[in-house]
Amino acid sequence: MSSSSAFNDEKGGSSSVGEPEYGHDPASGGIFSSDYKRHDDLKEMLDSNKDSLKLEAMKRIVAMIARGKNASDLFPAVVKNVACKNIEVKKLVYVYLVRYAEEQQDLALLSISTFQRGLKDPNQLIRASALRVLSSIRVTIIVPIMMLAIKEAASDMSPYVRKTAAHAIPKLYSLDPEQKDQLIEVIEKLLADKTTLVAGSVVMAFEEVCPERIDLIHKNYRKLCNLLIDVEEWGQVVIINMLTRYARTQFLNPNINESLLEEGSSSDKTFYGSEEDEDDEEEKEKKAEAVAIAKRKPYVMDPDHRLLLRNTKPLLQSRNAAVVMAVAQLYFHLAPKAEVGVIAKALVRLLRSHSEVQYVVLQNVATMTIKRRGMFEPYLKSFYIRSTDPTQIKILKLEVLTNLANETNISTILREFQTYIKSMDKDFVAATIQAIGRCATNIGEVRDTCLNGLVQLLSNRDELVVAESVVVIKKLLQMQPEKHSDIIKHMAKLTDNIQVPMARASILWLIGEYCEHVPKIAPDVLRKMAKSFTNEEDIVKLQIINLAAKLYLTNSKQTKLLTQYVLNLAKYDQNYDIRDRARFIRQLIVPTEKSGALSKYAKKLFLALKPAPVLESPFKDRDHFQLGSLSHLLNAKAGGYQELPDWPEAAPDPSVRNVEVKESVPEWTKCSSREKRKEKKVEKPFYSDSEGESGPTESADSESDSASSSERSSGSSDSGSGSESEESEEASDSEEEEEDEEEKDKKKKKKKKETKKPRQQSESEQTSDEEEKKRERKSKQCKSDSESESEEEESESESSQSESEESESEAEVKKKKAAESKPPPKPVKKESKKEKKEMSLLDLDDFEPAPSPQVTPVNTFLSNSLVTDLEGLSLSDTVLSPATISPSSALKNYELLHRITGEGLSVEYCFSRQPFSPDGNMVAVQMQFTNSATADAKSLHMEDVKLQSGMRVKEFPEIELLPAGETATAVMGIDFCDSTQAANFQLCTHTRKFFVSIQPPVGELMRPVFLTENEFKKEQGQLMGMNEITEKLTLDAKCRNEHSIVQRVTTAVNVSRVPCGSDKECRFAGRTVTSGSLVLITVVTKEEGAAQLTVNCEKMLIGTMLVKDVLLALTQ
Repeated sequence: MSSSSAFNDEKGGSSSVGEPEYGHDPASGGIFSSDYKRHDDLKEMLDSNKDSLKLEAMKRIVAMIARGKNASDLFPAVVKNVACKNIEVKKLVYVYLVRYAEEQQDLALLSISTFQRGLKDPNQLIRASALRVLSSIRVTIIVPIMMLAIKEAASDMSPYVRKTAAHAIPKLYSLDPEQKDQLIEVIEKLLADKTTLVAGSVVMAFEEVCPERIDLIHKNYRKLCNLLIDVEEWGQVVIINMLTRYARTQFLNPNINESLLEEGSSSDKTFYGSEEDEDDEEEKEKKAEAVAIAKRKPYVMDPDHRLLLRNTKPLLQSRNAAVVMAVAQLYFHLAPKAEVGVIAKALVRLLRSHSEVQYVVLQNVATMTIKRRGMFEPYLKSFYIRSTDPTQIKILKLEVLTNLANETNISTILREFQTYIKSMDKDFVAATIQAIGRCATNIGEVRDTCLNGLVQLLSNRDELVVAESVVVIKKLLQMQPEKHSDIIKHMAKLTDNIQVPMARASILWLIGEYCEHVPKIAPDVLRKMAKSFTNEEDIVKLQIINLAAKLYLTNSKQTKLLTQYVLNLAKYDQNYDIRDRARFIRQLIVPTEKSGALSKYAKKLFLALKPAPVLESPFKDRDHFQLGSLSHLLNAKAGGYQELPDWPEAAPDPSVRNVEVKESVPEWTKCSSREKRKEKKVEKPFYSDSEGESGPTESADSESDSASSSERSSGSSDSGSGSESEESEEASDSEEEEEDEEEKDKKKKKKKKETKKPRQQSESEQTSDEEEKKRERKSKQCKSDSESESEEEESESESSQSESEESESEAEVKKKKAAESKPPPKPVKKESKKEKKEMSLLDLDDFEPAPSPQVTPVNTFLSNSLVTDLEGLSLSDTVLSPATISPSSALKNYELLHRITGEGLSVEYCFSRQPFSPDGNMVAVQMQFTNSATADAKSLHMEDVKLQSGMRVKEFPEIELLPAGETATAVMGIDFCDSTQAANFQLCTHTRKFFVSIQPPVGELMRPVFLTENEFKKEQGQLMGMNEITEKLTLDAKCRNEHSIVQRVTTAVNVSRVPCGSDKECRFAGRTVTSGSLVLITVVTKEEGAAQLTVNCEKMLIGTMLVKDVLLALTQ
């Protein structure tokens, strides 16, 4: 009875128990049935032995819950089925229990043993559901059981169960905060989880339980940054907000130099504003100091800071507005000013969604436009108001338009405002008039135009428009009252018509303040006001008293009696404010025996010059709240809001973030790459010089791949450098390995003797062998890359230079190893002239750069022979290594067109670092076309080239036919105009067109130049001050010797080595290809891997980008 009557009451339906009614629940079975019977049916079905009936009953019950019906009276019948063996029924029972366990705690506790069994169920969904139900029973007595269950679930094999464990942590914490320490241990364990499913949930738990424990995030920071793109949307929002706060405590302010300069300029302003001359020198010193600091310490971004910005940027394209907003606030709070602009387009895109989303986005945009106005200026038209917009959206858009107004766009904005004034929405019209006033205040050039426009509005029929105009005009007139006495007269006439109190008060204040400009009109206005004094609003009465006092002081003949009359009226007014004001003013302006010393200064008190009001945006100080937060929206601190920390003065130790990542992963990769090298050395002798060189090349290629993969795992950007540093490790690895290699070398020699010619030769034979190979290269340069010996050498130099060339003898291998174990190439000094030839060969192996394994640059071979000739000359100079002649690592390949996108046609390109003969101002880009399709590709050419202004392209000659399975090479020239802007064009075949783009790294915009030490110093002396950027760094452990530094710098930047008398200093020089601006790089090494990088460049932007690239090359 009770249950059914309760149900009837809830529905507001029939009063009798059994009376039939329309079955509102479509899942309830029949069209007509009573709720009593229906619940009875469900109970019977739940008690039956058939799983199908139980399942049907549970479906109906869950449907009832989904529609907001109360199904709590079924709890006993449902709980009985918690031990049901049918998984589908069990799942639905758990769904029901999660909903009602908190309400029916006693009954839920009876089934607790079943839930504990459910935690061991083989089905992950059941395990997760059992934990969810357990954590929904809010009884302190089961806290230990919940704690145990969460700990077990945190170690579960299923990521879904681990995610549920993360969700249970805040529930347990709110039930019993004393469990915090144990829960932190679980959070720490779950933070180390590598699955995207868990990441968002555990960060949410972290934020709820221990947001102050930032040390838990250190070692998981990079992992979270990398997982971010694959986490579910709400997880992304939580992680981004947490990482924003984390970054504010761990990295330096990227705009630190700008803020120092701003402080300098602001201090300068205060000096001019103050009248004390004593502060003059101090202020100037402060400003000079700020500028000096800005010049002395150029900011270089922490790689982890850059990682966060790089990995969040793609999320600006998310379909979820919350994710876009989260990334936008992260960029606003963390990114350098130059990079914040990317969020503008994404936020403007959100303005096309629902009005609720628009409201939140516009609140944040309004705050951003105060500090970063230039960011949204290109999207000005997106903030124009539509007639269909709700009022609050209109007012926010007005706010944004006002913030964006400047000298260039003000005419457009004012035209737009003119149309808004005709709107029927009165609040919006009032806001528009205020916006016009703010534009006039901020932009002096249009002040008169705005004032004239507002005066015209005074003749508007709508009283509210006129009233708002009066208030705004009053504020504007305070800036230049003497010029606008006509407007004051015009406004005085309006007192007869305008009834809005604020407007009347504004007019009276204006007349009183500037009564000397309208001496004839002011007394008359007071006369009229005295008549209607008793009927006016309080705010107007106060201004009438003020007007009377000011006129009494300036024109007492005409207004003495009027003033006394007004003061007498005010003395008996109902409002005590007005009575008090009247008494106070009477004592001041009408001196009597009793009145004090103040009455002498009445004129100064009343007619003092008042500063013009500053019309400011209501969003001016909102950015101290984190953007996107509820506190920012309300402009008040909401419960649970966490303050955004200030930037640290000095950067905390960055090594705390690379504890696990950098130790565990590279060890494994080094080991695997070593094994691969050993395997390769066993295979190599089977393929002799003429027998078919594709074999070793393939193995070398695969090995270089492994080297590059190990590089990727350790987070480095350039593929050659990591493998070279591995080479230096291997050289000093262990004596056993060297013995193994010697044995393998002996085996090689025996096999070579059987298959071809003897390996041990004299030096002269070796050199002739080298020349033969060079001739072979010249003849084979058009063939595919797997056939050329040069590439075998190149792939070796890229992956591991500790391996010997096939033409070297065993003795040379040993010499080479000895040479490599000592970082700088000093042994050259000690060699006699007879041995010079041999050393040049060794140096060639050590340093000779070659094109990448995949693409052979067209005119490399001429330069290779030139290198050999020049080396004989340069050896007399002890420090000048072959790195002066050409870059010291394999060239990096970039993919232009993938074979899947290109339907079988793949295109790769590299910057060949050779002069482009048709035009010296162009960068040579070498392209390799590979046709993997079954059909021939015809007429390969370029079309529709789209370039930034100033850029030029010299197209590659059309390739008429590229047979299936063949490869062709072509060279094109691009004048990038010394910028890293991409060159976009269409790559066309006879049937298809593909849109592609080539974007150069800044290091490829150079060409090497040869300078002597004196020339270098002279040029460096001329490029000081703003043209010099100095940065301190800690060299990577594998980059502590001269050879490695030269290798890495010349890999990153196309520059040549400059001779230097000190072995602690490496110098490089180059010029930009287009303008020929000089670029000088100096790396000075100090103790324990510390170093200083200096870049001198005429073009400051190129210098800044170069510093970033070289730092990255030397530190990773």
